[in-house]
Amino acid sequence: MSGSRERFNRLVVKFGGSSLSDGPSVSRAVDAVLDKARKGFQIAVVVSAMGKTTDHLIETAKKACGGTIKDEELDDIMALGERTSARIFAAALKTRGQRSCYLDPVDPDWPIITDGSFTNANPILPLCEGLIRAHIQPLLEEGNVVVIPGFIGKTGNGTVTTMGRGGSDITAFVLAHGLSADQVILVTDVDGIMTADPKVVGKPRILKEISMDMLVGLADSGTKFIHKKALRYKNPSIEIKVINNTYGSLAVDGTTIKGSFPNNIVVEEHPDPAMAVTIVGKAIAESPQTIQQVFQELKKADIALLGMSLNHNSLILYMPTKKKEEILEPLHSIVVSNERTIALAVRENLAFIKVKGVGLEETPGIISDITKSLHSSGINIYGIFTITSSVLIFVDLKDKDRTIRLIEENIRTNTG
Repeated sequence: MSGSRERFNRLVVKFGGSSLSDGPSVSRAVDAVLDKARKGFQIAVVVSAMGKTTDHLIETAKKACGGTIKDEELDDIMALGERTSARIFAAALKTRGQRSCYLDPVDPDWPIITDGSFTNANPILPLCEGLIRAHIQPLLEEGNVVVIPGFIGKTGNGTVTTMGRGGSDITAFVLAHGLSADQVILVTDVDGIMTADPKVVGKPRILKEISMDMLVGLADSGTKFIHKKALRYKNPSIEIKVINNTYGSLAVDGTTIKGSFPNNIVVEEHPDPAMAVTIVGKAIAESPQTIQQVFQELKKADIALLGMSLNHNSLILYMPTKKKEEILEPLHSIVVSNERTIALAVRENLAFIKVKGVGLEETPGIISDITKSLHSSGINIYGIFTITSSVLIFVDLKDKDRTIRLIEENIRTNTG
């Protein structure tokens, strides 16, 4: 596999645990970094713990402590894996003649400052970015490859924290933002993001490129290419490339991730009124021919659905009202000519509201609170769906502004 023409100058490269599982693996990773550094690239390296070190540390600590250990103490123990990897990686670079240094949480210049949510801490971005620019950027400009243990932070009073699963990706994204890096390279044990999980589908293909919206959708389905918490910290202007460690090169092809997804929960309204078209019948869900006919008519009318609901005896299609004249007669023709379908109903003047943001489903109670709030305010919900870290809501058009206000109040309450 060969890479495209070199065009990046400042890189953040993150090596996962599988890429550092033993001496030969670390040596291969170091050689890949050296190749770039000798071509004039400024490189910050983020390292995970070697192999399954973190799992082993957690298991050992919990067994030794009888299953009871404070989160603060566990963080201090878990951090040892990444801190050891950083020392080994920096030493290997130096033995090959490359200027290098590693940072450690005990250093006064340590750049990843977090809150005190032990085992699942969150970086305090303004503090992190200031320290990164003040301390790491000059080291890079002096020709050092700077090695930073991922996953680890420390509080303002110097206590070690960890940022949960995907924490090393968080470290890489925060560093990239503070350094205004050109690219983040995530080195893993796969060739990139695939069209399907190779464990369940034979011969999936590598995606050359994927947008953040699409990636979040895959993450919602249970596929863990990058932990969703980490995606909140991706800068929209910085590309991510996912590559396989087995090639021993940072220039190989992989999957490029572009764009971003809201890291805060936001509320958006569709500019056009919507309508819900309901088709009822006998076991519609068991009739792919009927559904195919419906979608053929939607395609002819060039209609992009806003949402859809299918159960045993009904199909509900949510779409812009402006297409009403082009679609209702064809859909009615399907109803009267198909032995399974009985009738069609239309509800017009609906507002389509989308609530989205990475980690929306991880905000406890927000969806139930929204529905309760709308119900108690006398607002009927004519459709609600959750997908790709989004909640799609259809209400009466006259209730749109009130609905948006109530949702925003709920978001402020749930997210502090």
